[in-house]
Amino acid sequence: MITVFDVLKMVTIDHTPVDVQQLVMTDTAGKPNSILTDLLNDVLGKIRIFIDLQEITGINQLVNELKMFTPLPVDVLDEYEKILAQPVSSINFTPRKQQIELVYDEYTY
Repeated sequence: MITVFDVLKMVTIDHTPVDVQQLVMTDTAGKPNSILTDLLNDVLGKIRIFIDLQEITGINQLVNELKMFTPLPVDVLDEYEKILAQPVSSINFTPRKQQIELVYDEYTY
């Protein structure tokens, strides 16, 4: 099983991390999930500001780093942990839209 966190660690474009605005969470039919996408964009924004993702080895380490370096409340960090642990069934690249769709089979919240 691959998770959103795994994708963030693996996928690069021209050897640089993926732009926050390029990632979209979609179901298997290709329908975007704006709630999950917004949550993912939020956590990625915080990661870009406070953390070097290449030095992080796991979701727990990432959440602990965010806890140390940000004033984020525990409930927000819990939501970040959930989106990072969300299983991804496939990745769909959409060049026309300049997006990368992280496709999930089942919403695991």
